[in-house]
Amino acid sequence: MQKVVDRSPMGGVRNICVYCGSGVGSKPAYAEAARVLGRSLAEAGIGLVYGGGSLGLMGEVARATLAAGGRVTGIIPAFLSEREQMLRDVQELVVTEDMHQRKMLMFQKSDAFVALPGGIGTLEELVEQLTWSQLGQHEKPVIIANIDGFWTPFLRLLEHMRNDAFIRKNLDVQCTVVDRAEDIVPAAMKVAPGEPQATGDAALISRM
Repeated sequence: MQKVVDRSPMGGVRNICVYCGSGVGSKPAYAEAARVLGRSLAEAGIGLVYGGGSLGLMGEVARATLAAGGRVTGIIPAFLSEREQMLRDVQELVVTEDMHQRKMLMFQKSDAFVALPGGIGTLEELVEQLTWSQLGQHEKPVIIANIDGFWTPFLRLLEHMRNDAFIRKNLDVQCTVVDRAEDIVPAAMKVAPGEPQATGDAALISRM
């Protein structure tokens, strides 16, 4: 098991949940961003909460966090433990009965959420947190890491929904978009509960 470097967390954010792919994608920039984020979390004394696998971007961010002396909590449903090759070197490993329990525990253990590039599962997890935020069920920061423009089509879809009045002024979509992995942790700290929130129109999306 990796030794944890004792660092005090920044502000009120103790753990950040990272949603990302179980593959590495087609661009080297995606894996590099995951590694940069992992190191940034460790350096800031912020724990990583993630899906528990060792493959793809999930494995990259977890191993980078551990290598830099950070804390990692992996949460994985039993039926995915072999398929996603559960990473056993983390400080806390939780095996759940199903996806619903996994997602709820990831939510409960985290103070902010980050979406790196990923597939339909990553998209589903991101949209769920945006929906819960939109409906007033939490005020935790949601950061979209638009690495090499990966999330640009999704951001355009949100704009389309706003233009067609499906995202209304009283139902803001609150998230922060960053283009560099180095900016993820500072962005989460800036918009954490208790800190000044950005303001805007129907789709409340700030860029850093």
